[in-house]
Amino acid sequence: VLKHIGFVPQIPPPLRVSVEQLLVFAASVSQSEVQKIIDVIEQLGLRYEQIKAMPFVKMSGGQKQKVLIAIALGRDTNVLIMDEPTANLDPAARKVFFELLSKCQHDTLMIISSHRLDEVASLVNRVIEMDQGRIILDDKVDDDVDLSSMLRCKIILSRQEDSFNKNIAQWRFDSDADNKIWQGEIPGPDRLKFLGLLSRYAAILSGVEIHEI
Repeated sequence: VLKHIGFVPQIPPPLRVSVEQLLVFAASVSQSEVQKIIDVIEQLGLRYEQIKAMPFVKMSGGQKQKVLIAIALGRDTNVLIMDEPTANLDPAARKVFFELLSKCQHDTLMIISSHRLDEVASLVNRVIEMDQGRIILDDKVDDDVDLSSMLRCKIILSRQEDSFNKNIAQWRFDSDADNKIWQGEIPGPDRLKFLGLLSRYAAILSGVEIHEI
């Protein structure tokens, strides 16, 4: 039975209503509870009491993304349509996002639009590539990744590199005094994206250890 559809657009609509008004409207049209949407907002790292009076249009890109994801996942749906859903999310929010998807992946149809396969490969079991409206690839992909899994990583460098330090810091990794050994955790579904980052610094990699927690 088709229930309400959850939709996360790539470009947030320029809504001038407050966050609170938006949530009340979204819940009313789907006969859902506002509190369930608020719960998802706070899981994603926003404090509802601090943002509820803000006009949606004046929020930052990351804040808008989190509110739209909360509206989509905080309602009773079995179809999710998402366009670049993780584009503006910080690592902590991405982890929560994947955990939320893992809870509904077996009974929810998900359609995700993205120009990067590494962003969606772990979320889907089928990939369709299109070029100017024509389907040029329709293939199945490995869907064995646990969306709620976490990986413990240790990176050893032959020398410290400022650009690497800046990029790995975005994943909230910690380093030793010489910035040659970095350790941290990443969400399982982010492994392809993380390995893509490491590949850019292959010349200075002395060791890489990745273990599922």
